[in-house]
Amino acid sequence: MFLTRKIPFIIGVLILTSAHSAMSETEISVMTFNIRYGTADDGDNAWEHRKDIVVNTIKEYQPDIIGTQETLDFQAAYLNEQLPEYASFGMGRKFNGTGERVDIFYKTEKVAPIESGHFWLSETPDVPGSRGWDAALPRMTSWGKFWHMESKAYFYVFNTHYDHRGEVARQNSSVLLTKSIKKIAKKYPVILLGDFNAGGEISQPWKTLNKKLLTDLWTTAPKIVGPPLTFGGFNDPVPGKTNRIDWILFRGEMEPIYCETVLYKEDGRYPSDHYPVFGRLILK
Repeated sequence: MFLTRKIPFIIGVLILTSAHSAMSETEISVMTFNIRYGTADDGDNAWEHRKDIVVNTIKEYQPDIIGTQETLDFQAAYLNEQLPEYASFGMGRKFNGTGERVDIFYKTEKVAPIESGHFWLSETPDVPGSRGWDAALPRMTSWGKFWHMESKAYFYVFNTHYDHRGEVARQNSSVLLTKSIKKIAKKYPVILLGDFNAGGEISQPWKTLNKKLLTDLWTTAPKIVGPPLTFGGFNDPVPGKTNRIDWILFRGEMEPIYCETVLYKEDGRYPSDHYPVFGRLILK
């Protein structure tokens, strides 16, 4: 797909790890986190008032992989500055590479990127900035192939953000993602992170992904924590309300362990209008 590139890797690490033929079962932790775009006029919840809460949320949970949505350049730069144990990649969704991104952050001591790429959720996924179907805005997916140092396994991570208005676009984005994941990742394990702007378990976009390719960590993990609600609008969750639009999905040689809707806040302030979702899986 468009803008695929190989990422230089440490040859010495490959040589050392290739000497170990046995695959170990190792836990990997992930988080999907819509951090809310930093130029929004959110008053007391503006980026400047919550950026350190975003950082502290990540520090509290220490995920190996994070997929962020609505990330602008200056937000990505701040996270990279404050979280030196992570590196990241991504690009803006507009035709010139600016605008909101769906970045992938990764702990450099745990995993190493081998290859990465991007495609747009449209009829022309190789065209930067292309807007698909009835979408209000250009939408995209970023992905990476990773080497897990402890288990000596390859796996893929995809991070996406579906359109907030286009119902046809959301459904067709799931169809496109299904085809793209099969084409790019082939037989390797996959983790899909994202803000899908559609309800888990009840919406057609969720059913398309889960029926044809992937499994939802929330519905299969033996332990789940928190409400089935991931959009709170900077407020506490409403008891009994369900609106689970941020998902962690997976495919392949992985065992679900844990999934949590993260309700971390400081002095009554949440890090975003979305609650992050944190999960743990065993990568076999």
